[in-house]
Amino acid sequence: MAQTDNKKFFENLSGAGKAIAVLTSGGDAQGMNAAVRAVVRMGIYVGAKVYFVHEGYQGMVDGGDNIKEAKWESVSSMLQMGGTVIGSARCNDFRMHEGRLKAAHNLVQRGITNLCVIGGDGSLTGANLFRKEWSGLLAELVQQGLIDEEASQKYSALHIVGMVGSIDNDFCGTDMTIGTDSALHRIIEVVDAIMTTAQSYFGLDWLKNMIGMVFALNGEMMLPTVKQDAVFYLSVCASDWVLIPEMPPEDGWEEKMCQKLSATRSRGSRLNIIIVAEGATDRHGKAITSSIVKDLVVQRLGFDTRVTILGHVQRGGTPSAFDRILASRMGVEAVLALLETTANTPACVVSLCGNQSVQLPLMECVQMTQQVQKAMDEKRFEEAVRLRGRSFENNLKTYKLLAHRKPESELPNSNFNVAVLNVGAPAAGMNAAVRSAVRVGISEGHKMFAVSDGFEGFYKGQIKEIKWADVGGWTGQGGSLLGTKRTLPAKHIDKIAEQMRKYNINALLVIGGFEAFLGIMELLAARGTFEELCVPMVMVPATVSNNVPGSDLSIGADTALNAITFTCDRIKQSASGTKHRVFIIETMGGYCGYLASVGGLAAGADAAYIFEEPFDIRELQSNVEHLTETIHPCFYVNENSNENYTTDFIYQLYSEEGKGVFDCRKNVLGHMQQGGAPSPFDRNFGTKIAAKAMQWISKKLNESYRKGRVFANTEDSACLLGMRQRAMVFQPVVQLRDETDFVHRIPKEQWWLKLRPLMKILAKYKTSYDISDSGQLEHVVLNHPKESEAMAAI
Repeated sequence: MAQTDNKKFFENLSGAGKAIAVLTSGGDAQGMNAAVRAVVRMGIYVGAKVYFVHEGYQGMVDGGDNIKEAKWESVSSMLQMGGTVIGSARCNDFRMHEGRLKAAHNLVQRGITNLCVIGGDGSLTGANLFRKEWSGLLAELVQQGLIDEEASQKYSALHIVGMVGSIDNDFCGTDMTIGTDSALHRIIEVVDAIMTTAQSYFGLDWLKNMIGMVFALNGEMMLPTVKQDAVFYLSVCASDWVLIPEMPPEDGWEEKMCQKLSATRSRGSRLNIIIVAEGATDRHGKAITSSIVKDLVVQRLGFDTRVTILGHVQRGGTPSAFDRILASRMGVEAVLALLETTANTPACVVSLCGNQSVQLPLMECVQMTQQVQKAMDEKRFEEAVRLRGRSFENNLKTYKLLAHRKPESELPNSNFNVAVLNVGAPAAGMNAAVRSAVRVGISEGHKMFAVSDGFEGFYKGQIKEIKWADVGGWTGQGGSLLGTKRTLPAKHIDKIAEQMRKYNINALLVIGGFEAFLGIMELLAARGTFEELCVPMVMVPATVSNNVPGSDLSIGADTALNAITFTCDRIKQSASGTKHRVFIIETMGGYCGYLASVGGLAAGADAAYIFEEPFDIRELQSNVEHLTETIHPCFYVNENSNENYTTDFIYQLYSEEGKGVFDCRKNVLGHMQQGGAPSPFDRNFGTKIAAKAMQWISKKLNESYRKGRVFANTEDSACLLGMRQRAMVFQPVVQLRDETDFVHRIPKEQWWLKLRPLMKILAKYKTSYDISDSGQLEHVVLNHPKESEAMAAI
């Protein structure tokens, strides 16, 4: 990669002579090991010495074997492990001045002046205090004769970079903390499993046999803390009631809740779900626990009610693909931040904003986090929600919009008909998007119509009205319940126009992949011939390939990444038994290498061969030679990466060249990448992006309604809603033409290509890494324009 004037490369930042210590502190979280691995390998890569601090701050205070130099091989096979292998502990000694003095002495003895701390706000606050006291601590050590003046001058400044590792996602300044997504996976898995058995009970005396589930997120055995997990879960499932610390229920909530439960039962629902977050209270500060809620439901309604306290199961298990990628990116960014820091640079925390990494002043974030608790203590609950951040606030708004159905008499009567359809290959999360669109549309007063089997079903007249209750339970279902096909509309435009006229369709919401993008363009081109097509149209990207122009992410891609990552984990286990086996894994994606590249980063692959970065026989030979030095069992190959260097060719090449050193196996993952229940991220992403799309449709319908009819034929009346870095953006599809490679069905520019060097660096390949887009120090900002609200994503 050639260096250009507008790019900045990390090779200009040297870590030679620097020593970095990494520690995990406080509660453990899935993904911490991925962060530790990234810090160690990136630190060694740039020439720094890297040290493990075992058992958190306690290990720093105790010194000795608790502080050990890390080697490249020290972090092998850590990526897929839950918890933290270097240990974590809450340390009372470090809270005392004497403890911090011991810690300073132990660091100076090893020449360590750079700390990478992975933990929650308490751990990061402690690190900042340590930094502020550093010069005074060194002076005391000189005074006591434990270090000399030369050492005091040489190690005069302590540099701190933090990463937030917490399943609670309660740290202001970042959209997602390391561990949150994995904890949500555990919650979703447990709740989905319980729902299947609970829905089985429907006897003649159905009222008594109906089951109510009360879920407590984290158990009462843990310290009360504010919880984002509950709100995130609410936005992606059909829970009937939620109790969270930031928004206590109004007085009389008991009666309102029971009325809501009774109403859902009367409509034939088999199951009620109530979510009780740890630390939930009423408006007067009285604790609301899962047992209190259970007793209330049993006494007032007589429902058979069970309580499930998820507790520490939320912390356990292997980290999700999201957390591995997030932690790897943050670990690398943390090292880069330490390389650029000066004596005057404030302690910072590496955070995620939308799809970008940012650096924020650590104490600004901590103080903002503490303000949330203060607002709650002072019963300023609306402010607490606002302070918690836009992701939290948006999830809460989405839940309220989708979970509570207004009486028919309170709904606006728009007299507009909106059709929703899925186009292209199925993608997990499509059903969540349809559910969201239908319920938001009904709440806005529209009549919603479902089109089966995409554009093919459209021209055949497979259209029917869809009601609020029809989409109940859709969120957790994989595939496409509406049915979806790749058929494009061009050959059947006249019949589609006829069906739109027959059903008086006033707007279209198309959820799908590249075919959906092409379909919207074909409908737009036919507006001059068929006035029926002069209606607002919006596309929401949904495809495992993540190849739709105008959006960094698509619904379904995260679920596919998890399928790839967890499968690769199992494959690597089989390879570790021999220690001399290499696997070639083929992924889907057409010509788009997103799944191969990002999946490879999540699984710790050695390389990923993709169409977007041409490769030749010399690179393949170089990779084979690299394997003779360090065995990494997985190579990813995108299905259309090269016309000649196919998966079979690469497999045969590696098999021949590796004789006597390693043997080779191949695995074509195929359609398993499209199957399965949607991940928490895809449920949330699909729910929120479809809700936003429907709100745009309502706005456009009102703007384009003239003389008793809807007429919209401007460019901005046919848009794609996508996520661009930090913003959710509506983009006219005609403006996306120049950004699209139609031959290979991919965008001309793809953000994730900048992540590929990370995979090579962490696999010990020499490469260039453009850091011009790396996180720069910013200040915490609360108020963002509505149209710039971004989803928490990677």
